[in-house]
Amino acid sequence: MLLKVLEILSSSTTSWEDAAQQAVQEASKTVRGIRSVNVQNFSATVEDGAIKEYRLNCKVTFEIEN
Repeated sequence: MLLKVLEILSSSTTSWEDAAQQAVQEASKTVRGIRSVNVQNFSATVEDGAIKEYRLNCKVTFEIEN
């Protein structure tokens, strides 16, 4: 088995969990065999004292077919 890691930046106006889900959904459009996602580097933009956008970096691991 050979695995590859793809780094993705994602954002959401709802939550960090939603940003992670969106990253996996987008990757699934072009990548098959996704095994896991490692979420890293949480951040957010703030406007008028409230969080406007949740951002994260994640690494998606998938199997390369032989």
